[in-house]
Amino acid sequence: MASGPVPPIALNRKVLLGVSGGIAAYKSAILVRELVKAGCEVQVVMTPSAHDLVTPLTLATLSKRPVLTDLFVRDGSGQWNDHVHLARWADVMLVAPATANTLAKMANGLCDNLLIACYLSMPGGTEGTGSRVFVAPAMDLEMWKDASTVANLERLRACGVRTIGPESGELASGLSGEGRMSEPADIVAALAQSLVGNSRLRGRTVLISAGPTQEAIDPVRYIGNRSSGRMGFALAEEAALRGATVQLVAGPVSLRTDRPGIHRTDVVSAAEMAEACRSLAPACDAVIMSAAVADFRPKRSADSKIKKGGGVLDIELEPTEDILATLSATRPAGQVVVGFALETNNERAHAQDKLVRKKLDLLVLNSLQDPGAGFGVDTNKVTLLAPGTDPAELPLMSKPEVARAILDRLEELL
Repeated sequence: MASGPVPPIALNRKVLLGVSGGIAAYKSAILVRELVKAGCEVQVVMTPSAHDLVTPLTLATLSKRPVLTDLFVRDGSGQWNDHVHLARWADVMLVAPATANTLAKMANGLCDNLLIACYLSMPGGTEGTGSRVFVAPAMDLEMWKDASTVANLERLRACGVRTIGPESGELASGLSGEGRMSEPADIVAALAQSLVGNSRLRGRTVLISAGPTQEAIDPVRYIGNRSSGRMGFALAEEAALRGATVQLVAGPVSLRTDRPGIHRTDVVSAAEMAEACRSLAPACDAVIMSAAVADFRPKRSADSKIKKGGGVLDIELEPTEDILATLSATRPAGQVVVGFALETNNERAHAQDKLVRKKLDLLVLNSLQDPGAGFGVDTNKVTLLAPGTDPAELPLMSKPEVARAILDRLEELL
C-alpha cells in the first residue's frame, strides 16, 4: 500500500545557530534553509574562522537576519552584540558544525568569541544551561576519537548538552569513518524529535476553546468581545506539534490552521460552544478553556432586524452557561482542566477566587492593564496560578511563546 506524503517538519522555534570553522560549514546554508522551512526564526552566529568556509552574506540572505561574529561592532559606533539578549531570545541553541576546538571551549568555558559567550549565557533549565543546547560535531576520525574530545563531550553531556551525530562516511581528509556532520535535514528532524517528539502530550487528546462568542440581538447585531482567538490557536498549534490530538472549538474568528492533528469545530454562540465542549470533553486528557465566552446574552433575540426608533432600546440579558465550571465539575478521573481569566482590576484576587471556586488545576491570568497584553495583539503577558504553588509571572512574550510555557506547565500536571 502506498504511503501518503510525509508532512513537513514543524518546529516553530527561535534558533540561535552557531557555525564554527570546520569544512562542514558549507552545509550550514542548507541547514538554515531547512530550519526556515520548519518555521524557525534563525539567528546565525559565526566564529571568525568560519568566514573562510562560508560567506556571512549567504547565511544572512537565507536567514533574513544579519550574521553576527564579533562582540563589538567594528565601525567606531561603540555598539555591541549583546550575547545575553541573544541567548534569552533563543528557544534553542544549535552549534553546527561543532568543531573539536569549539567543543573544547564550550566544555571548559574558554570564552574568546561571540558564539561561546552566547553559549555561556543560555538560561539554565532543569538539567543546567546546556538543556537547550544541541551540537552537531564535525571533524576527522582521529580527532573524534581523541581522548580530549571524548572527555569534552562527556563533560558537555553531563551539563545537558545534546549531540546530533556525527555519522560515518567520507571525510575531508579523504579517509572514511566516523566524524562526518549529520545532514541538515537529519539535524532538523533530530531537533524536532528532541524538542517536541518526546512530549507527555504525545498520544493524548486535548480540548481547546478559542476566540469570542456572539450572542444575537437580531439577525444583524450581536453582543460580543474583541477576542481574536490567537492565543487559543497558538495553544492548538503547539499541542499538535507536541503530538497531541487537538479538538479545537473555535468561535467566529478569521484564523486558519492546517496543522495535522487539529480537528476544528466552529461555533458562534456560547450555547453552541457549551454543547460542543460537553460533547468532546469526556474523551480528552486535558481541557484548556481559552475562549472569551460571553457571560450574558439577550433573553430574547428578534427574528428580524430591529428598526431604529425614537425611543431607547432596552435589551434584557440573561447569564450564559459557565462552560468552564461545568466541565470541571463533570470531568472524568485524571483529566486536567485549565482556565483563563482576563481581568481589569484586583487581578490576582479575582483569579485566585476563580481558581478555587471552579476547582481548576491551572489558571492563566492576563490583565488589560498590561501594555501588549489582551485582545487583538500578537503578544501576551500572563501569570500562571495553580493550587498550592506561588503564582508564576511570565514576561511579555509572543503568543506562541506563551503557549509553550502553558503547555510546559500542563505537561507537569499530566
